[in-house]
Amino acid sequence: QLVESGGGSVQIGGSLTLACAASRDFNDARAEWGWFRQAPGEEREGVAAIDNEGKTSYADSVKGRFTISQDNANNTLYLQMNSLKPEDTVMYYCAASTASICSGVKTADLWIRSDLYTSWGQGTQVTVS
Repeated sequence: QLVESGGGSVQIGGSLTLACAASRDFNDARAEWGWFRQAPGEEREGVAAIDNEGKTSYADSVKGRFTISQDNANNTLYLQMNSLKPEDTVMYYCAASTASICSGVKTADLWIRSDLYTSWGQGTQVTVS
């Protein structure tokens, strides 16, 4: 139900915009969205999150470089990535949760709480060199 796109290869310092499209039958109650990334053999790492009020939170490693946003009309989540570094080279996943599951969780913590997310995309690879 979640399909990422926009990954690819880019030079150091370059930019990419990832998109995550939710299918039409996607549950509208899913109002909390996040981007995560994972390298082979390593744990999944939170990148950014946006809550149902449009408030955002980011990992320190991407603050000032990445921007998460959403287009509610088209059920699409975005991650604008600027000033890319070699260490950004990993698989990126979008994820969605519900307002009820995230009730009581601070927006500032949504980016790191992968356990809150119930729907995941298949991932899109980003390579920076």
